[in-house]
Amino acid sequence: MKNDVADAGKRVRPSDFAPQNGAANDGDIFTDAIRRLDAAARHLDVDAEVLDQLRIPKSVLQVAIPVRMDDGSLRVFQGYRVRYSDARGPGKGGIRYHPQVSLSEVKALAFWMAFKCAVVGIPYGGGKGGIIVDPRLLSLTELERLSRGFIRQIAPVLGPDVDVPAPDVYTNSTTMAWMMDEFSIISGRKELAVITGKPLELGGSLGRDDATGRGGYYCIKEMEAAEGWNPRDISVAVQGFGNAGQHAARLLHADGYKVVAVSDSRDGWYKPNGLDIPAVIAAKVRTGRLVLPEPDADAQPITNEALLELPVHLLAPSALENQITGKNAARIQAKVILELANGPTTSEADAILQKRGITVVPDILANAGGVTVSYFEWTQNRAGFYWSLDEVHGRLRAIMARSYHEVADTAKEKGTDLRTGAYVLALKRIAEALQPEGPHRREASGK
Repeated sequence: MKNDVADAGKRVRPSDFAPQNGAANDGDIFTDAIRRLDAAARHLDVDAEVLDQLRIPKSVLQVAIPVRMDDGSLRVFQGYRVRYSDARGPGKGGIRYHPQVSLSEVKALAFWMAFKCAVVGIPYGGGKGGIIVDPRLLSLTELERLSRGFIRQIAPVLGPDVDVPAPDVYTNSTTMAWMMDEFSIISGRKELAVITGKPLELGGSLGRDDATGRGGYYCIKEMEAAEGWNPRDISVAVQGFGNAGQHAARLLHADGYKVVAVSDSRDGWYKPNGLDIPAVIAAKVRTGRLVLPEPDADAQPITNEALLELPVHLLAPSALENQITGKNAARIQAKVILELANGPTTSEADAILQKRGITVVPDILANAGGVTVSYFEWTQNRAGFYWSLDEVHGRLRAIMARSYHEVADTAKEKGTDLRTGAYVLALKRIAEALQPEGPHRREASGK
């Protein structure tokens, strides 16, 4: 795991983040997420009891994680695990390490995951976890103690048939290996299927590394075919050059799309004639920063905020939530937005974008490739039989293509945008699972 380790004098305690975090986010992002549920419900005949069950997470666990630091001091970190729904299967969702994690954010992410899994038709509910921490300020051994300590605290609510975590922001396959191993120690047996996103040597799946970006890429390929695009005529800007953004940019570039801008939390570059994406990725892997592989007079630095407003055909926000809001939506110039991040567009911004005729491929469809290949990993772990990379890619493409057209058809039938179409499709599937008397008895009773 690559880690920028600051010296002890510059370390920031988790408590230092709490006041800003609560003031900035608490209550806002989850409330906005529930607005998507309300918008979808207007297009379906759904029992009020079902909607009531979907307004509140099934379980919320808040924990304190004491960690002995390398200098001998003890720090206590705050963490969360939310299981939003298990109507369609065990909870499923990532664990993120970030200084701005909040309970409201984790609840929203778990809600989105429940609907995401329903959109692509995989047998999961929704879950999410997070720890308030800047992992770049911890050593590798401190991160391992934190990861194992978190699993010890939340182990009672995890299990292959209960809730299955995965990587998210600032966590990776190494983090998942620690967590799976700690859960196995607690349970007294090897539990490969309790965690996904693991290294291949520990039951990981081929194709998991680029699954999120690849899933979004497959959505664009379906749109390309439907709209008759020539990739060489399509300019692309990618905000967030982590795992999802890098792989989507790489795949689109290889197909001839002109990726003109990329950015991450520290750096960004804009080149109207197109960037050499493989070289940019190689430079970031080599240096740890988003730098150009060699000086380029035609490239200029750009901020995350400015990148969002570039005159491109396709914009792919791939970083964090609430990037496109009521404040900047009127200045977005892209014709299509591919949401590789979770919740990058607020409901207020959605209304503005829709009026302006901008197509949004919503997060609960666009970034579902990650959880889909996590489902493949979980399935392979339980069967003890592993698939080739071509099999994984083929199965993923089939699911993403089918789901894209199911969402598009639902949106067309209901006269809505793609996001509402995705939520309508997901709500219908979740509601059928939640009906206490079952859908067939409901129809027989005439309700």
